[in-house]
Amino acid sequence: MTYPILFEPYRLNDRLTLANRIVMAPLTRSMAGPGLVPTRAMADYYGRRADAGLIVSEATIIRPDGQGYPDTPGIYSQAQIDGWKPVTAAVHRNGGKIFMQLWHVGRLAHSHFTGEQPVAPSAVVFEGTLPRMRELSYELPRELSREEIARLVADYARAAENAIAAGFDGVEIHGANGYLIDQFLHHDTNHRADDYGRTPENMSRFALEVVDAVAARVGADRTAIRLTPGAYVHMQADARDRAVFDHLLGELEGRRLAYLHLGIFDDSLSFDFLGGRASEYLRRHYGGTLIGVGGLTPQSASEGLAQGRFDLAAIGRPFIANPDYVRRVQQAEPLVEYHQDMLAELV
Repeated sequence: MTYPILFEPYRLNDRLTLANRIVMAPLTRSMAGPGLVPTRAMADYYGRRADAGLIVSEATIIRPDGQGYPDTPGIYSQAQIDGWKPVTAAVHRNGGKIFMQLWHVGRLAHSHFTGEQPVAPSAVVFEGTLPRMRELSYELPRELSREEIARLVADYARAAENAIAAGFDGVEIHGANGYLIDQFLHHDTNHRADDYGRTPENMSRFALEVVDAVAARVGADRTAIRLTPGAYVHMQADARDRAVFDHLLGELEGRRLAYLHLGIFDDSLSFDFLGGRASEYLRRHYGGTLIGVGGLTPQSASEGLAQGRFDLAAIGRPFIANPDYVRRVQQAEPLVEYHQDMLAELV
């Protein structure tokens, strides 16, 4: 067997043991049907990849105003819950485990999808155009009121409950990559003067409220979060962000979540204010299960696991190109190289 450490079972908690240490990373495919309902093709797509130790679903919006990309699935309607059931059934039938990634894009939403002005921690626009719809430019968001923040916390919890009803083994809160929760965690996007801004404790408050509400609804052992401590996409880095994540990670340490998942496309990036790579920073500050990600190969994933830099290894685009990724790596077969044209079909 090649890279045997990748194929060791991993005990996530009392509820869940994974067959191996390979995680299929969340991959936005924009293939939902009318009403943002998952399709039969999506069930086939996930079912074919069920030999991963864990699948994290594509990011799934918790309510209509959270949409920023075309045809991304939701988890706020009964039709969507019912649409996800064949997906989870296909994964479980093939021996896999699957968590749903819960998503609200915040200021990266667009009225083209929602019919509403985007909402965010602060009224700070992101300069740019929408992926896959470059004719649309991002809009100025409206600052959320305290009452609206409380409503969002409740909506995350309801979405988590819906995900469990749809058959998911747990949920991963998307707190990374410049989307809503991450916007509260960085000074570039959080200019608030109330108790959701200014200090590390305040800027961490929304993320922790969401975590606590979700854990209270579905259990901490079925709750995970993805974080991006080093701003590199959809926002500008600020050295003051380090103190925010120092505080947040200290708080998360005691909550006994299923795992913490790094959100980054390339973990070779180094951040001066984090003292190196984002994965190294997270490992120093979080002792629970950590999922590494960011351009990992079978070799680099194995090395990271052996060195204890992370406990599980998330693989993204290679899973698009290779539905049988786990078998190919285990049997030392060549991998099909990913190409962006592959996004056009669910294979």
